[in-house]
Amino acid sequence: QVQLVESGGGLVQAGDSLRLSCAASGRTFSISHMAWFRQAPGKEREFVAGITWSGVNGYYADSVKGRFSISRDNAKEIVYLQMDSLKSEDTAIYYCAAVRNPYGNWPNFRLGSSWEYWGQGTQVTVSS
Repeated sequence: QVQLVESGGGLVQAGDSLRLSCAASGRTFSISHMAWFRQAPGKEREFVAGITWSGVNGYYADSVKGRFSISRDNAKEIVYLQMDSLKSEDTAIYYCAAVRNPYGNWPNFRLGSSWEYWGQGTQVTVSS
């Protein structure tokens, strides 16, 4: 089993920055990829960004490209989501996800059903 715990959410102004953290524990050696999803009120959960467990390759939704950056601290087994130039439409609950699928690909990983483990979520609110 893998446990994921998110932190770092909060209330910020439009244009501000925020960094989310996702700490992984348990059988982390089996993880192949990690990602961030978000769900705004009344909307479906959507893919935001993903990274291989090695921390080499990142993949982003078009809506956050150039503003968000995903990275991994290999020593601490933490995945970060650096969010810059935040907009009101970024307001959502942000979830961390992990999967054990080294043969998967990012187009498929955009689907929530492709992920095995989820954190409890952290609220991000951007006021305009």
